[in-house]
Amino acid sequence: MLADEVRPAPTTVPPATSSPSLTAPAPKGDAAVCVDAPSTGGGPSKLVVTSKRKPKPIYEELIPIALLVAVIILVIARLPKVAIDHSPAFRRRRVLNWLPLGLTYAFLYMARYNITVLKDAGALSGSDYGDINFWGALTYGIAFLINGPLTDRWGGRTTILIAAAGSLATNVLMGVLIATGNTGDLKLTLSLLFSLNMYFQSFGAVSIVKVNAGWFHLRERGTFGGIFGILISLGIYFAFDWGFRIAVTLPESPEALFFIPAGILVVFFVLCFLYVRDNPSDAGFADFDPGDASSGQSNEREPALKVMKRLLTNKIILIIAVIEFSSGFLRQAILQWYRDFAKGVGGTDSFVYENWGLVSCVAGITGGVFAGLISDHLFQSRRAPMSAVLYAVMLGGAIVVLMFIGMPVVVSWTIAVMAMAIIGVHGMLSGTASQDFGGKKNAGIAVGIIDGFVYLGNAFQSQVYGRTLPEKGSCAAKDLDNWLAWPIWMIPLAVLGFVLGIVVWNARPDKPKPR
Repeated sequence: MLADEVRPAPTTVPPATSSPSLTAPAPKGDAAVCVDAPSTGGGPSKLVVTSKRKPKPIYEELIPIALLVAVIILVIARLPKVAIDHSPAFRRRRVLNWLPLGLTYAFLYMARYNITVLKDAGALSGSDYGDINFWGALTYGIAFLINGPLTDRWGGRTTILIAAAGSLATNVLMGVLIATGNTGDLKLTLSLLFSLNMYFQSFGAVSIVKVNAGWFHLRERGTFGGIFGILISLGIYFAFDWGFRIAVTLPESPEALFFIPAGILVVFFVLCFLYVRDNPSDAGFADFDPGDASSGQSNEREPALKVMKRLLTNKIILIIAVIEFSSGFLRQAILQWYRDFAKGVGGTDSFVYENWGLVSCVAGITGGVFAGLISDHLFQSRRAPMSAVLYAVMLGGAIVVLMFIGMPVVVSWTIAVMAMAIIGVHGMLSGTASQDFGGKKNAGIAVGIIDGFVYLGNAFQSQVYGRTLPEKGSCAAKDLDNWLAWPIWMIPLAVLGFVLGIVVWNARPDKPKPR
């Protein structure tokens, strides 16, 4: 579950002539006027978690996740294999390659979303958090223009090590400043350090796609997209549920939210160094033609600007990037704001709210895996059809949320279904289509462009919702009218993603002639 209970109780004052600074309408009649949480600019330097609520035993959440993963492994094992012949030894070594790489990516989430848990601990208002997240997401998106070409040049193994080392270092720095109280202007300090953290974090997705482009044939990559969805879902679970446990277990030491993920990343830095290799040939196996856009190309390296120009003039890649802009908006609209909504309107007794980390993890795993399997086995490894189907689910879900916004239980289960859909889309496009259309040689630049748009969408939603939605725990949050902007903004983004998915329904990567 998320750490929303650690926020301070809402503050009310007698009715006054001044209106709250939120753009949402103030409560009507004799209701108390809501007071916005104070800005963290120059705010308290020592943060203390105040929640007394104990989390459920961890086995109650880990057992269902483990059972789900076991069932998925069994289903995948029983499915007809795509026509790619790999030896059992190769498959075992491939698992040893992507597993530590993928778990490193998952724990990078824990070292990223701890800033959200800090917000839920009451240190940041929604508006200030929106600003901090905006700068971090903007940095993440723009950094891809640099880090994508660097990943293609240096290899994904090197850049995942940079991601882990850089993120753990910035997390240690944030933890030290919070522990000592030497943060100065907390909002400014966190904006700068979170942006630096997000620069290093941006190597993560590029690295995992770059490495696996050499280990998975195009016909296998739908399944990899499912694996990518599992990793995203586990990352979200680690970030929010484990973050909550850290917060309530060490209420007077919020710096632990930064030190513990940093310590975990040290372990996975070592594992990646020992086991991850860029190509099968680096691990003693023969390289093979992946059947993607790089097939038939020579091994001669092209200038990064030339590759970027070619990809940015590729209509299919640009359309996928715009779809992923919508994905970035919608994914964070769900993950960052659902529990604020439920807390405000009285939906805290629903199963989804009480078990949000578990529900979102299970939904994401289910959506990612089955989207990948259907993409490979039903749509002949075309990614756009599955994306369009999942965006139809997103559109329908946003409309249901708008229509039934006064029924929190209905909204909660609808949001769970939407989480399944949007994580499935993200795995299909950022995790898989970027490899297909960028090719093994240029996967770093391709995923940089596509995932960069994801975080531009994230930055956009941070500004939109940070300024239009009420503060969690405030009186304004209890007024349903103040939450209408939440689903209303989702609808046009879902329409955009659905329509563009239809446009590229039959798209396949072009195989260039040998040079």
